[in-house]
This record gives sequence, C-alpha cells and structure tokens, in this order.
Amino acid sequence: MKIRHLVAAGVGLLLAAASVAVAPAAQAAGPRPNFQLPFPCGQAWNGDNDNSSAHRAYEIDFNRGGSPGADKGDTVSAAAAGKVITSAHQGSVNGYGNLVVLDHGGGWRTYYAHLDVRSVGVGAQVRQGQKIGTVGNTSRPGNNITPHLHYEVRTTDTSYPGNIQPAYFNGARFGYPNQTLTSRNCGGGGNPYDAAEVCGAGYSVIDTASLGAAGSVALAFNAGNGNNCVVTLKGTSIGTASAVSAYLEVQGEARATDSGSFDYYAGPVRKAAAGKCVKWGGSVGSAVYNSPFEHCG
Repeated sequence: MKIRHLVAAGVGLLLAAASVAVAPAAQAAGPRPNFQLPFPCGQAWNGDNDNSSAHRAYEIDFNRGGSPGADKGDTVSAAAAGKVITSAHQGSVNGYGNLVVLDHGGGWRTYYAHLDVRSVGVGAQVRQGQKIGTVGNTSRPGNNITPHLHYEVRTTDTSYPGNIQPAYFNGARFGYPNQTLTSRNCGGGGNPYDAAEVCGAGYSVIDTASLGAAGSVALAFNAGNGNNCVVTLKGTSIGTASAVSAYLEVQGEARATDSGSFDYYAGPVRKAAAGKCVKWGGSVGSAVYNSPFEHCG
C-alpha cells in the first residue's frame, strides 16, 4: 500500500511535476544496460509513478507490502553492474536521505533513494543483483514519508531534469504510471525459471545471494505453512547438465541438500522453519554462497 509523500523528495524536486516538460530520450548516451528490477530474484514489487508530488518525469516509487511499514529493511539490489559514485545521507541538502548512485558506463546511472541502510561505499564495483542497501524512509528533517524505494535512471548527456530516462526492466519499458513486476535480477540471467516458481505456490523470495555470472541462490518462505525453501538458479551452461547444489539447515536440525548435475537449478529444498533461524546456500560450479544463521522467526 502506498502512502503519498507529505513533502517533495529529491534534488530540486520542490517544483510540481506538472510544471516540468519531459525531455526527449537521451541522444548521446551509449547502449542502455540490461537493467533488472532493483530487488532480489523472484520478488514481486509494485511501481508507482503518479502518487507523489516529488516526481518530475520517470521516477518510480516501489512497494510490495500491505501496510505502510511492511517493506522497511527489505533488500535493494543493483539494477546492473557498475561503480558506486555516491553513498551518503543527503541530510538537509535534498529529500533523498540515504542515497546510492551507480555509474554503469556509457553515460547511464541509477539512483536508489530513502534507503534505511547503505551497504556499499564510494568506489566499490558492484555486480548486477548485489545488495546495495535496504528499503527505508530517510529524507530531509521533517519530511515524513513511508518506507519505499525511490528509483531513477539518468544519463550524463544533458542536465537535470532532462536527463531522467524511462525505466526499463529485463528489456521492457516500465508500464507507466503503475505496474507490478516480478524481479528477474537473478545474478546470471537467461534462466527460464525463478525461485518462487520452483518452490511452488505460496512461496515468496525473502533473500537472494549472487554467484556472479554463475547464477544465484534464493531463500523463499511460505507464510501459510511456515516452510522455507532454497533454490540455486544457474546463470551459465543453462540447459546443459553441470554441477549445482542447494541446501537448507534449520538451527538444531540436520542439513538438507540437493546436489548433482542439473540443467537449470538445484532444489527446491524445503524445511519447516517457523520461529527458527536458518542457514542456507548453494553453488554453481566453483562459485559458492554460505549464509550465517539468520532470518530467525
């Protein structure tokens, strides 16, 4: 559920959106990167472009929960690989609060605003799908907003706000003004499956770990029965049998593992975990992820 901003948020966003002419698409920028939804693989998020006076053009506010604070602390992922050029709390300068900006080369940049926590520092090189922060409601003092991710795509070929570009995810233009999308930000791309689909009805992805180009590991939860589920999705050698594994360990219990030579994924590995901490992970070839005990409850 989206709650309207009470004060415009963003650099120079104190002017009403209706008073600003939208500039044509970038002319000097290089090829558009293959941007993915800025959230873990398999998660469904609603994008809202017209429910805030803060918006000048193509910015999007993202939420998925059913209450104003439901999304706070959820993982925000890099929409494409790039270099961190901004990681700072904007304080009283503007309404962005905790802001991360990634430069993707070729004149393309993405902005991630109002973060609760920033997980990367200036100068860091990040992979597509890598965690860069968490959803929050930080802003200027006195700007009371509900948690959401404010997302922008900009180019460097012209000045603000004419450099704000329409958002594309997985090659498709966002359905302005509002659309709900499922993330294909899966660390390798090209896999026809997603973790929620493999786990089955009732499961939603709650965390994901990138294995770089090799693929990704996802942790899903079913609120209806309290079960967790782990799936490792391949990003290389898709459709050809190769080594892949997935595991789930509920604290105090034996680890359950699915490993072998598979075409698309390992898993699903499901275990009842209501009220307990879990350790999860997996591998594709030599690329491995192992979590600590976490997601307790």
